[in-house]
Amino acid sequence: MDQDDRLLHSSSFGAAAVAYAEHRPDYAQAAVRWSLGHTPGLRVLDLGAGTGKLTATLVALGADVVAVEPDPAMLTELRRALPAVRALPGRAEAIPLPDGSIDAVLSGNAMHWFDMAVAGPEIARVLAPGGILAGLWNVMDDRVDWVAGLARVGGSAAIGPRDVPASWRTETADMHLPKTGVAARFGSPEQAEFPHGQRRTADSLVATLATKAGMLVMPEQERQATLGRIRAYLASRPETAEGEFTLPMLTCALRVRRL
Repeated sequence: MDQDDRLLHSSSFGAAAVAYAEHRPDYAQAAVRWSLGHTPGLRVLDLGAGTGKLTATLVALGADVVAVEPDPAMLTELRRALPAVRALPGRAEAIPLPDGSIDAVLSGNAMHWFDMAVAGPEIARVLAPGGILAGLWNVMDDRVDWVAGLARVGGSAAIGPRDVPASWRTETADMHLPKTGVAARFGSPEQAEFPHGQRRTADSLVATLATKAGMLVMPEQERQATLGRIRAYLASRPETAEGEFTLPMLTCALRVRRL
């Protein structure tokens, strides 16, 4: 994705902020603990915090959290959900925090939007020596047959390359970590995956997929056609046709430590 497309996609979420807050999943606590190095009480920056899905998990784990989010509508939803959290407007490329003030920088389903040539030095600046940078992604477990079918029907706009385990590992192996000169300030990256799930109905799963960036930037006629195919597929499967079900997921994490 080139820079213009990345900007278009990354700026699309504000229009769906309320739906995002309602339908996007939280993060597996085990994945967040691993991302933090299992150390409680850290000063943590949730960078690109959106509506606070990861922020809420960090708070539940006892972290001292500050959230930074560029989109005003998303930031409004975060502040509404978590009024006690310090939440600031800002971007990964211009973090409104002092040097060395943070023990860990975490990012939930957002690091792929960062311009790491600029954001990498900024993250290194706010991190204390020995601090952790980690990205987390919620992905659908397409090792389950009906989820694999959903991925085929939905297409890449609804279920993209970072939304299933195997391609997540490839996509995040090195492309979202600080590069060039600043890379020397970080150690070797680690990847890990943790079981997760979200209770959904067919309607709420469709609503969740409708908040994906690829869906939000799609022409309306094409978007409705894609959502219609997804609805029809879910109605055809015994696992999802009636009532609530658990969407099989993994929270996948990529972690690197500042030297």
